[in-house]
Amino acid sequence: MSDFVDHRLLALTPLDGRYGSRLEKLADYFSELALIRARVRIEVEYLIALSQLDTLPNCPPLEEDAITKLRTWADAFSTEEGQNVKEWESKTNHDVKAVELVIAHQLTAWGLDVYRPWVHFALTSEDVNNLAYTLNWKNALKKIWLPELKSLERVLTSKAHDYGKIPLLSLTHGQPATPTTVGKELAVVVHRLRRQRATLTQHRFTGKFSGATGSWAAHQVAAPRVDWPRFSRDFLQRFDLDLNPLTTQVEPYDSLSESMHVLMRIHSILIDFSRDMWLYISRGIFAQKKAEEEVGSSTMPHKINPIAFENGEGNLGLSNALFGFLTNHLTTSRLQRDLSGSTMIRNLGTALGYSYVGVTSLTSGIDRVTVNENRCRKELNGHWEVLAEAVQTVLRKTGDADAYNRLKAFSRGEKLDREKYISFIKSLPLPESDRQVLYNLTPENYNGLAQKLVEEL
Repeated sequence: MSDFVDHRLLALTPLDGRYGSRLEKLADYFSELALIRARVRIEVEYLIALSQLDTLPNCPPLEEDAITKLRTWADAFSTEEGQNVKEWESKTNHDVKAVELVIAHQLTAWGLDVYRPWVHFALTSEDVNNLAYTLNWKNALKKIWLPELKSLERVLTSKAHDYGKIPLLSLTHGQPATPTTVGKELAVVVHRLRRQRATLTQHRFTGKFSGATGSWAAHQVAAPRVDWPRFSRDFLQRFDLDLNPLTTQVEPYDSLSESMHVLMRIHSILIDFSRDMWLYISRGIFAQKKAEEEVGSSTMPHKINPIAFENGEGNLGLSNALFGFLTNHLTTSRLQRDLSGSTMIRNLGTALGYSYVGVTSLTSGIDRVTVNENRCRKELNGHWEVLAEAVQTVLRKTGDADAYNRLKAFSRGEKLDREKYISFIKSLPLPESDRQVLYNLTPENYNGLAQKLVEEL
């Protein structure tokens, strides 16, 4: 027997265990090493920016080769170097201070001791941390999460066009209602997702970079000739962030929270979609493709369960619960600072991880279903009573003030067939042209502009 043990068997959370292979790309943004690397990048870039001021006589301009060396080192910050930071942290019991010390020692190794006093100059740890978390979050959304959402949108859009003409019985309050098409109902989901994605894509993130309690106090005492708010604004532009000029010691994370709220809305849309797909599959509207070796039940061999949609619903719901907690608490802090948010924000990757699992599950699920057109038509043709809306509306057009009650008496609570419908139409006081329109109407062709709406998607 092999001595090898799959590390996923020992994982504390399903993100690192069961779903670990699906989330490896997110580790580049939310692992401990990713956080340390982001801190190093910010500290290095800050040192470079300070050296480029002409108002700090003891901080001479860094040479181009030194700048290149520093940036290359920061960008490629290795696991071994991350371990070195953790060793320093075990002594200092302070994560950002450990980063500062490692950078200072690296400067010494390169013969750049003159810059050691300027590492983390006048900053508080939150100045570095808020930027590190925000940048990792921003980049993970852009490079990992949003492409997956777009993949889901593409699959849904393709299915919507494929099924744009296939009629479908609507259920409002769980009861037969005005027909639609399968494609139009999928198009609704795509339209909602696109709107929220546009909001997320256009969102601007803010950062705090103003010292111990947000007033650049130490900066101003040490270097009063520098316009520190302007310097900080320009510095944050290097990372495509907007300066938040009025804060306590902590960035209030309003902009981060705003982006999480957009994700929560997207999740709510997708949870709604997951539940609908579960019900459509239960009704036989959609069939699921077989995977030869897959098992649906340990005792019932016939089953193909809608597990992708159940998985999507569960993981997106869990993600929303985490985001709800984070948005409520990261935007609050006792007086000028407390540390409760510091431990909470470390779970950004956890919340996005469950989101990612949910989104990818739905992409897989929708790709595995095909519409059962015969089932759609058979179900519709068992409910001619859904044409009652059309009939009473045509009667209203002719001036019949009692049209609604006339149709209510005929159809409410009844299950009609074509014969009863045609017989009723014959009894109505209608112009022959309107009568012919209603004769030609069927549950299958009574779906208004549904097909056109899909074509315009």
